[in-house]
Amino acid sequence: MDRNFLPLYDALFAGVDSDAVIRRTLFGRRWAMTETPDSLGLAMATPGETVPPLFADGLDALSLRRASEAVMSWNLREASLGLAAANAFYNTPARIEALGAAVSPDVYSTVGIDLHGLTVGIIGHMHGPEGLREQAKAVYIMERVPQPGDYPDAACDWLLPRCDLVLITGSSLINKTLPHLLSLCPQATTILTGPSVPLCPALLDFGLDRIAGMAVTDRGAMAAHVRENRRGSPYPYGQSFLLMK
Repeated sequence: MDRNFLPLYDALFAGVDSDAVIRRTLFGRRWAMTETPDSLGLAMATPGETVPPLFADGLDALSLRRASEAVMSWNLREASLGLAAANAFYNTPARIEALGAAVSPDVYSTVGIDLHGLTVGIIGHMHGPEGLREQAKAVYIMERVPQPGDYPDAACDWLLPRCDLVLITGSSLINKTLPHLLSLCPQATTILTGPSVPLCPALLDFGLDRIAGMAVTDRGAMAAHVRENRRGSPYPYGQSFLLMK
């Protein structure tokens, strides 16, 4: 990881000002969650347990402040739960209201950006806003597990420097690729997007122009969604947010 970007993670941890204790964690096929008595945080479930976890006894009963440090773990299952712990602090309806960041579910993170003629990079298999492919000059989707039409993630070093607009999945915080991705496209408008994204304004100081995600409002339904490995978006169980630089 570029040492110049380590402060990005420091800023993320420093902002978690909560000693609320985790009472439950769940790791499903698609989503990881961390729940306290008052909040529920969500993050992409990223597999990978080839190295030991930082917290051998797990994150249950730890404070959100302490558990969020697990984002730095190279045990990616643990890092997923660590980001979920951070999001249990950051992604709450009250915080969205305080920051004036609430948007309706149909508002995409690129709202207000003229897409015509842009070269767009998408990190992670996302569809992007409606009409993107008709308006943009080129659209490159780069994915660790590519589907038909996607580029492998190794193409990021080649393609991102060409892009005018880059949408990056929030799970890049888990696999530690976000700092490198940002270093490849300093001239582009960059948006960190998805349910894994923390509503942490400090992230906008490290090369991001926008952060977009959600806070869980229906905790029971969201927990069932994770526990039962249901298909479909988690956004129906929450409040969307968009924060711009």
